[in-house]
Amino acid sequence: MAGIFSKLKQAYKLYQQVDMDKLAKLSAKVDLKEVMDKFAGMDDAQLKGLMKMMSSGGKAKKELPEINGDFYELHMRLSPEDRAIQLRVREFMEREIQPIVNNFWLHDEFPYEIIPKFAELGLCGVTYQGYECPGLSFLMEGIIAMEMARVDSSIATFFGVQSGLSMGSIYMCGSEAQKQEWLPAMHRLEKIGAFGLTEPEVGSGAAGGLTTTVKRVGDTWVLNGQKKWIGNATFADVIIIWARDVDDGEVKGFIVRKDTPGFEVEKIKGKMALRIVQNGLITLTNCAIPESDRLPHANSFKDTARVLQMTRAGVAWMAVGCARGAYENALDYTRKRKQFGKPIASFQLIQNHLVEMLSNLTAMQSLVYRLSELQDGGLLKDEHASLAKVFCSLRTRDIVSKAREVMGGNGILLDHNVARFVADAEAIYSYEGTKEINSLIVGRAITGFSAFV
Repeated sequence: MAGIFSKLKQAYKLYQQVDMDKLAKLSAKVDLKEVMDKFAGMDDAQLKGLMKMMSSGGKAKKELPEINGDFYELHMRLSPEDRAIQLRVREFMEREIQPIVNNFWLHDEFPYEIIPKFAELGLCGVTYQGYECPGLSFLMEGIIAMEMARVDSSIATFFGVQSGLSMGSIYMCGSEAQKQEWLPAMHRLEKIGAFGLTEPEVGSGAAGGLTTTVKRVGDTWVLNGQKKWIGNATFADVIIIWARDVDDGEVKGFIVRKDTPGFEVEKIKGKMALRIVQNGLITLTNCAIPESDRLPHANSFKDTARVLQMTRAGVAWMAVGCARGAYENALDYTRKRKQFGKPIASFQLIQNHLVEMLSNLTAMQSLVYRLSELQDGGLLKDEHASLAKVFCSLRTRDIVSKAREVMGGNGILLDHNVARFVADAEAIYSYEGTKEINSLIVGRAITGFSAFV
């Protein structure tokens, strides 16, 4: 509003020149000198408010609070550099993903054209040191996952598979030569990765029940079996396959290239959640892998579990992002949607639902922040990650349900985004360990007794 007083004076002079009859009538009603003196005594804020009131027919427009799912302002704990990264990811997701996401979700397709733009963020391999990776904190890895899931959980899952499970397996279990070959290219998204652990008949029982087998024959390892629900599998250049060694019974990890003879993948169709994620059913038939593509530091399921522990925290952050996206979309809707002549956000029952949603969301955010602090401090345990996965995925279900509820029938339309969050929350609830399995991990830690079969 700088210079508004001078502009008012100019306008007043013009008004004098243009319509003296109206000016004379106005002078008969009010003391124009007194009016101008009052204008002169106003500060910019007062003048701005007066102009708004005049433009709205005499009634100042109500200023609504900013829509912000970070109610406790936890972002203030970030450094300026980390905050800038968070906002850069948010801007990318809102500019590049938000306008197209519902169409691709509806058609069960992946927007391959965004991969080069995604690469420009330079964030794959978030926490890894070297190999062109950014070497950020686990806290930032979680925040990035949240910001992605806040717009779309499928894109966050694509990133989690690429940056976490696939690159993480090579980073934690691979040889130096394997790291040099794959990690820089995967960081630049020139090579896409996948992670093959789950099988058609083996999910939670992967620790001791893998049916995919491997047998060493000279300097070659021969893989046989199937893997199911493998994200990115239909277009991945490299797939990490976990298999049980028939000779010693231990689980081992292998780098399988997409053009390897005996490797086939079929897209899984008919999903109700994470529809943008291209999940595949992988079949391995006498698939021969050279010794150079065996992960040398993946020699038991404990090594597999180290990768899962690292990424499970990221899934908890994804749940937070999914919940935050649903809450913020629902809040925005209730402030615009009118019934009985008023925005439905002004009704008591709607406000009660919104506050319950925000309460759960804020608790989730506080939990995952602390979880990542433990991880950055080298104090993370399986039970810490599992408790976060249990609580956050469970509360996300509740939040998306209430978000759908406050939107009424419109809540089931993709146009309003919440329907997609409702469906995707179901997948987040189950993958990277079901609620029950993660509960048993925490239960074992606090009681000293294992309730696993």
